[in-house]
Amino acid sequence: MPKNILVLTGSPRKGGNTDKLADAFIAGAQKAGHTTVRYATADKHIRGCVDCQTCFSKGVACSFADDFNALAPLVEQADMLVLATPLYWFSFPTQLKAAIDKFYAFFIGNRPLKIKECALVVSGGDSEVRKFDGIVTSYQLIAEFLGWKDSGIVIVPGLHDKDDVLKTDGLQRAEALGQSLV
Repeated sequence: MPKNILVLTGSPRKGGNTDKLADAFIAGAQKAGHTTVRYATADKHIRGCVDCQTCFSKGVACSFADDFNALAPLVEQADMLVLATPLYWFSFPTQLKAAIDKFYAFFIGNRPLKIKECALVVSGGDSEVRKFDGIVTSYQLIAEFLGWKDSGIVIVPGLHDKDDVLKTDGLQRAEALGQSLV
């Protein structure tokens, strides 16, 4: 059955390694017959959650006017969430983390999500895969907490320059992940 997949990207570097990985995943998912929506969190202004607990009380997800209010309907329509991100200090970049934190609005607003599965595509400059343990664990705990099935993790280490991903098998692995979704 075709899925409606929301791909949240976290890199502020346009056209860089993470963007290329997201594009490859999306190409694979579309080949498999899925619908994809890409949302670049780094291009948006999403303020961190302040735990005011007034979510959805003013007709929008967040009582503070920011770009999460445009993202929230996309989240509600999605069957699957993919986080495509660079590794920043062993975790998510601030721009993506702010969006993830505001998922709290769906709990406070008592709005269950249709999302049933997720995936992580992550790139980073460090060549040691163990340096990705923090972001992977955080992702896995998010999935566990929300009851989402992990459909796969693609880690592409050792990427510094904008096109370094082209020298790896990362794009093929990201596309294969997208294509493998059933």
